[in-house]
Amino acid sequence: MGIGDESLPEEERAIQADPTSGAQAETPNNEHDTLKYHLLGPSLTKSGQDGVDQTKVSEIIYNASKGSKYFNNEEFRDKNLTQKIERILARKRQLDKLDTSSHVRRADEYITELELSRDLSQSVVHIDCDAFYAAVEEIDRPELKDVPFAVGKGVLTTCNYHARRFGCRSAMAGFIAMKLCPQLICLPLNFDKYTAKANEVRAILAQYDPNYETASLDEAYLNITAYCSEHDREPWEVVEEMRKLIHEETKITVSAGLGANATIAKICSNKNKPNGQFRVANDRIAIMDFMRVLPTRKVNGIGRVFERELGAIGVSTCGDIYEYRGYLSNLFGEKAFHFLMRVYLGLGRTKIQPSESYERKSVGTESTFGDMSDPEELRKKLRHTAEELEGDLARTGFKGRTLCLKVKLHTYEILTRQAAPPGAINKADDLYKFSLPMLAKLEKEIPGMRLRLMGLRVTHLVSTKKTGIDFFGLGRRAAAGQDDMQGKRATDDDGGWEVWPEAEFEEAARQERQDDMNEVLALSQEEQQNDEDQGAAGKEEKASEKPQYWACPVCSTPQEANDAAFNAHIDFCLSRQTIRDVAKDGTPEMHAERTAGLPKNTKGKKRGRPSNQVEALGRSKKAFFS
Repeated sequence: MGIGDESLPEEERAIQADPTSGAQAETPNNEHDTLKYHLLGPSLTKSGQDGVDQTKVSEIIYNASKGSKYFNNEEFRDKNLTQKIERILARKRQLDKLDTSSHVRRADEYITELELSRDLSQSVVHIDCDAFYAAVEEIDRPELKDVPFAVGKGVLTTCNYHARRFGCRSAMAGFIAMKLCPQLICLPLNFDKYTAKANEVRAILAQYDPNYETASLDEAYLNITAYCSEHDREPWEVVEEMRKLIHEETKITVSAGLGANATIAKICSNKNKPNGQFRVANDRIAIMDFMRVLPTRKVNGIGRVFERELGAIGVSTCGDIYEYRGYLSNLFGEKAFHFLMRVYLGLGRTKIQPSESYERKSVGTESTFGDMSDPEELRKKLRHTAEELEGDLARTGFKGRTLCLKVKLHTYEILTRQAAPPGAINKADDLYKFSLPMLAKLEKEIPGMRLRLMGLRVTHLVSTKKTGIDFFGLGRRAAAGQDDMQGKRATDDDGGWEVWPEAEFEEAARQERQDDMNEVLALSQEEQQNDEDQGAAGKEEKASEKPQYWACPVCSTPQEANDAAFNAHIDFCLSRQTIRDVAKDGTPEMHAERTAGLPKNTKGKKRGRPSNQVEALGRSKKAFFS
């Protein structure tokens, strides 16, 4: 049944996208819209969302979270981002008045250099389990296969494809998901169960590449080039066989992407979900055509913040990057420039190795330029480099105890110097302060020094990452002293410490998702606390209300303060037999038996009839009976 099928229930069709308007939320164009788009969260590109009207979803999230600490924090972050984008646009307007032809030529030279490094000989696969936690739960509870359900109480860690049709997705607060899908079933997490199933999947992956690389509990990279060569088989059919074997032996389905490198493979694995595979041929033209129309948000390493920054200057697809290549380094920095150029070309790493073998030793940045010898200009460049490195350290979450300066002379000779600050540093002011003496010393050693490259890096790293629930399972490696970023290589000792830049951007995007999950968890906890406070207040108010009783004007026994019951009791008291009994005995024992256990105090304030009226009525009746 298609997502837009008329047979869908009315409540499900309510959030289906208008086929004439597209499924994605509109590009935000004012402060109100940008916040709503921001609130959609980091999982907007998850599969199963294509038929959902994200505008309606964002409206529900906006109204459900408005007034909360989470909402106020997101509003603050969105305003800061808007101000940052305004500064980027102001800088771009300044550049438009200048001659940027030298920047364009430099970008073109870099593209030419990158093209020489293109490797089309490898077959890299990205395996992604379909709605993994939910799929594992369905094995034990098959009745859940045809109903919308999610895993995670306060925050959804995943949900099945039925739930995704309503706009539910991972990293969403549970109470918001319930507003989107009131019949949603939420199950508690069971990591032991998921880890056991992941190990079953990994045992099969090892048959095709013993050096497979886990990216999280439910996804992995493989390089099957050697396997295909040894068995004389086509990569496409090997991936088909692998997926079939996983399904038969583990009872879950996986989707796969196949490409010349890890970047392409990762993007492809999301194209034919669930239970499908997609390939971009190992051909330069095919790769360029594929990347040209790909939205930037689809690239691993471009999160919603960077997406908005790029969109502001006109870059919405990877093909747009080329048109703005002369602006990128000035607007976003050298690292971003290098990263985006690789994205435009569809380049990525081909070396796949176990995650445990990755260990981060340093964080650094460098840039090349025309020959520069003026001391003032060199200091400006050093300051700019320090600011670049501060941004990189903030993204990756590190400080460094050792600071290294790297320069390349006009003769192409590379020199490095290092210093040990009194403590770990990560701020531009400190980076500049402790690197300036090293630069000054080089100027004394080499009179008239002319440079064409300058870089800074820090080593002996200290983590500054935020603590919180590690929803993606990658923090365990970092806790063990290992780097949790894919693709990061150990640095060289010969001064050549440039690394694949996508590793840092992928880590930054992952950290952005992790931070968002923790923020949403805080929202969920805040909502839960509010509910508990309201419930406690209700119970306290109810407990403080003492039971109210009215005195019967006939027999004077207390009765529950209820109009219907009180009138019935009076009718009973006025019966002939009762009048006789009361007149004879002078005591209301019969009624006392019927009202055993009730308070005897009838002189307090009463609700309902005025007390003086009740007492007057009682006195007149008693006088009549006697």
